Amino acid sequence: MPTVTEPRPVTGNTTTCIPIVEALARDPAAWERLRERSPAASPFAGWAWHRAWADSASEEERQASTCIVMRDARGQTAALLPVAVRTLTFRRRPLTGLTWAVGDIGCPDHLDVLADPSAELDDVVPALLSLPWEAAILGNLAPAAPNVARLAAALARAGCAVRWNAGSRCPYLELPRTWDEYLSSLSANRRQTLRRRERNLERDHGVTLTDYGPENLAAGWLHLVELHERRWATGGGGTFSDPRVERLHRTFAAELARRGQLWLTTLDLDGAAAAAWYGFADRDTVYFYQSGRDARWEDKSVGVALMVKMIRRAIERGYRRFDFLRGDEAYKREWTAAESVTQELVAFRPGWRGRWLRGLDWAGRLRARLRAGA
Repeated sequence: MPTVTEPRPVTGNTTTCIPIVEALARDPAAWERLRERSPAASPFAGWAWHRAWADSASEEERQASTCIVMRDARGQTAALLPVAVRTLTFRRRPLTGLTWAVGDIGCPDHLDVLADPSAELDDVVPALLSLPWEAAILGNLAPAAPNVARLAAALARAGCAVRWNAGSRCPYLELPRTWDEYLSSLSANRRQTLRRRERNLERDHGVTLTDYGPENLAAGWLHLVELHERRWATGGGGTFSDPRVERLHRTFAAELARRGQLWLTTLDLDGAAAAAWYGFADRDTVYFYQSGRDARWEDKSVGVALMVKMIRRAIERGYRRFDFLRGDEAYKREWTAAESVTQELVAFRPGWRGRWLRGLDWAGRLRARLRAGA
């Protein structure tokens, strides 16, 4: 990503560091206003995810987290940067690192700094440098995270060394105008298989979809967790076997349901839930997060049948993208060949310790290249 090094003019911005819980309680609307002005940022970057994280985090984690708040000359919130100082392992050595406050719990993807496009992010850097970190590592970034790119340029102007790493693959679909148009993009065998499975299922059973919102969320969430755990019963437990992750997502889903963004649906066979699908819609995108199915219906491909219906629904409602989020699992490749890649920013603090870490990092990357070429 490009780095701009020319000096910036003095602004009337003010920047403060406050506890993240205080930032979440003070002005929730400011988070959403800034996220709307940060088009690369997914809902994982917004108030709802951070509030759910804070509700599920330990007191120690909350105490380690802060939010850098920048206000413009009019007193309006112009940027929000929720971060934490934690002990990390870097190149097999411990260091004091600056990371996203929410970390990687629950697998948030497509993150970006929430900021007005006109905000001078150089004004955030003194507050960042006032925190006791040796390297800043901001991962799970949107493939084009313009505000983090601007922050990286500001850090470089302040003397930090910055570099970018490729992260995780995120398969996605660019949705066409019609379901038939999507089917026509698949191989003839795949197209025939999907049509046959859906036809046979509806011939042999009463098939209905049940959507869950604020009024019946508890029932839908119970179906999702139970069906997901059944799917992974022989594989060591699924996503929601961790009580903290389950609580985080349940809280997040409740807020999305209140906003009308939650996509929580079961496919019911003869009146009983056989598969569940959990995701959410935002702007022009539907995000698929997790699913579950009853193994007793494995021969009926109920998971595939439900995915068919959710992709078709996204197309019919006019969404332009269907995002499978992080992970290059084989089943995702059955639906699309397109992918984006998350990014990671690493910034080394000025000074001898930062130079030493840069050298350590350079040596580690060189060893990796040599091993790859062996």
